[in-house]
Amino acid sequence: MSLADRKCAPCHGGTPPLEAANARQLLAQLDGWEIDAAGHLERTFRFKDFAGALAFANEVGKVADAEGHHPDLHVGWGRCRVEIWTHAISGLSEADFVLAAKVDRIRA
Repeated sequence: MSLADRKCAPCHGGTPPLEAANARQLLAQLDGWEIDAAGHLERTFRFKDFAGALAFANEVGKVADAEGHHPDLHVGWGRCRVEIWTHAISGLSEADFVLAAKVDRIRA
């Protein structure tokens, strides 16, 4: 089963973040995503104008709400940067990679 076909499982405080090796293994299943200096999963999507970026952000919001897992969205002219991490554990969980794969499906 692909990451995008999974459901985001809730993560509660006290659960440790993914180990770096596990995060790299999941990252390898995504295209264009990276782990930034803060340890967050992120990708910038490009569009021909502001309206396209905003429409994409709204679609991401719908999926995020359905999954109960909410990324930070940074919208500007011709771009939308999606930043994902699990706030409850201040790090990455498997659910972050599942959501990233679902975001990729929106853009496909």
